[in-house]
Amino acid sequence: QVQLVESGGELVQAGGSLRLSCAASGRTISSYSMAWFRQAPGKEREFVAVISPSAVNSIYADSVKGRFTISRDNAKNTVYLQMNSLKPEDTAAYYCAARYGEMWTRLKNYNYWGQGTQVTVSS
Repeated sequence: QVQLVESGGELVQAGGSLRLSCAASGRTISSYSMAWFRQAPGKEREFVAVISPSAVNSIYADSVKGRFTISRDNAKNTVYLQMNSLKPEDTAAYYCAARYGEMWTRLKNYNYWGQGTQVTVSS
């Protein structure tokens, strides 16, 4: 099993930046694609970003492209989401997810999930 714990979510003003962290334990994540999803109240959980095991490739949702950057440090067994130019519509619970092997953007393809960290962007 892979256990994931997110941290870094907080209240931030529009235009500001946050860096979320996802610490993995149980086994190394060097062979896992790692992704971020988010869910706002009343909405379904949606894809944000994913990074390949080697960090060679990444995919972003159109809504965050150019503002968010996903990265990983396999030596630390940690994945990050750098969020810049935050907007009120970015307000959501952000979840880290892991899948063995190649990247996917569909929620159902991820079998390991963290508990989420709340990001609130004020206007």
